[in-house]
Amino acid sequence: MDFRSPLARVRGLGSAKTGTTHWWMQRVSAVALIPLSFWLIGFLDLCLNAPYQETVAWLTTPFHTVCISAWVLVAFYHAALGLQVVIEDYIAAEGIKIIAVWSVNLVFLLLGLAALIAVFRTLLIG
Repeated sequence: MDFRSPLARVRGLGSAKTGTTHWWMQRVSAVALIPLSFWLIGFLDLCLNAPYQETVAWLTTPFHTVCISAWVLVAFYHAALGLQVVIEDYIAAEGIKIIAVWSVNLVFLLLGLAALIAVFRTLLIG
């Protein structure tokens, strides 16, 4: 017979830690990606239809540099959050789950850094 209250039985279990923050950050990053993705579509259109030098000149303006950097950071952060949810939902073993989440975060951090280095290298060379 269990004499614990329902609160005592669930304490420490479930998403009582950072679930709300994670949920909000997923939504905030999704909303931030909406205008940034419209900007990205315009940038991709310019990349396909304009000469390289014109595209680099357009990208070197501070506003467009900030936009591409923001899109890279927010897109990779949003993707990492989404994959973390998938991993937490579908992997049962705690050890594998922790390693998978850390691996995903590390891979997206490295991909984001590589993308930012590519943007800034294009600015310096162009």
